[in-house]
Amino acid sequence: KICTYTVFGHSLIFFRCPIYGVVFSFFLCRQCFRLYTQAAYRSEMLIATVPEIQRTNLSNVVLLLKSLGVQDLLQFHFMDPPPQDNILNSLFQLWVLGALDNTGALTSLGRQMVEFPLDPALSKLLIVSVDMECSAEVLVIVSMLSVPSIFYRPKGREEESDQAREKFLVPESDHLTLLHVYQQWKGNSYAAQWCNEHFIHIKALRKVREVRQQLKDIMDQRKMPVISCGNDWDVVRKCICSAYFHQAAKLKGIGEYVNCRSGMPCHLHPTSALYGMGFTPDHVVYHELIMTSKEYMQCVTAVDGHWLAELGPMFFSVKESNRSRLENKLKAKQKLSEMEAELQAASEEIKARKEEEGKVSTGKKKPIFTPGRREPGTPRHTPRRIGL
Repeated sequence: KICTYTVFGHSLIFFRCPIYGVVFSFFLCRQCFRLYTQAAYRSEMLIATVPEIQRTNLSNVVLLLKSLGVQDLLQFHFMDPPPQDNILNSLFQLWVLGALDNTGALTSLGRQMVEFPLDPALSKLLIVSVDMECSAEVLVIVSMLSVPSIFYRPKGREEESDQAREKFLVPESDHLTLLHVYQQWKGNSYAAQWCNEHFIHIKALRKVREVRQQLKDIMDQRKMPVISCGNDWDVVRKCICSAYFHQAAKLKGIGEYVNCRSGMPCHLHPTSALYGMGFTPDHVVYHELIMTSKEYMQCVTAVDGHWLAELGPMFFSVKESNRSRLENKLKAKQKLSEMEAELQAASEEIKARKEEEGKVSTGKKKPIFTPGRREPGTPRHTPRRIGL
């Protein structure tokens, strides 16, 4: 059976093979477009693709709308409205990163994060690095995270490529491993031959250099200094922890971790610098999670547990033996009262803003003046034209 449809001005032909039950679809220009079974075509495939805004992280979108003055995002008229849970999760993530305050308003840190075309966590990483005086190293790390993997394993030379990769490994962090690769490439005058010898994509590193320059230009416009911390890379690890403390995991077994917030099991990827080193840190933070046969953490950095309590107090805390249970209750009660007072002040401000907008909308309308008329006002009817 043959069916013809028109897609973007081109004729698309569906051909169903009755023997094998396979559906072929191709354009009339004899270019294969898709190949799938008849059962998948009937039961599994959707009529139209789900809009991207409904299936991706909305943190960047929410941050941009907040910077444009949109207060109630749940009532915003999207062309394809995403689920409310996605919007609420994005608001929660921005609050965790410090881009929003307890009332949902944009903070000074959030206004700085809008300036960078990056994920909010990476934007905060760059901003915090200026205060920690390690922005030169973090600038390279953020640029390296913005491109795909820089290493490759050609068929038949897997062992040789793995040995070349081990030369760059920093046992404490995959982020520092990426930094080490870039510094070595820079030390070799950005040579392409050096990349080929170490099984590194030269095009990826050139893209990293372009991204780094673009981010540096933005930092120069914002008058953010680019400072190097030298060989003190522990400061860089603490800076990474300040942006990814919400993606922390603690050690459970040999090479097995569990997420500190959700309890979901996570594993070190075999390509990680922390894998197979003989020593596994108690706490790590990761860039993202990859779902394959297992939940693998990608780009992992070892952190100190006290850093998590210092930089993420909304999730973690250090148990102090010198404080009694009563003191802890009083401190929690005081914090709760402060949040309630802040919420009350924000609600009063919103109410006053609405009343002011109502007064403006119901006020006396101002007359519209037409240029060229002596008497004020605009004519009710369009005057007739006197022509030849």
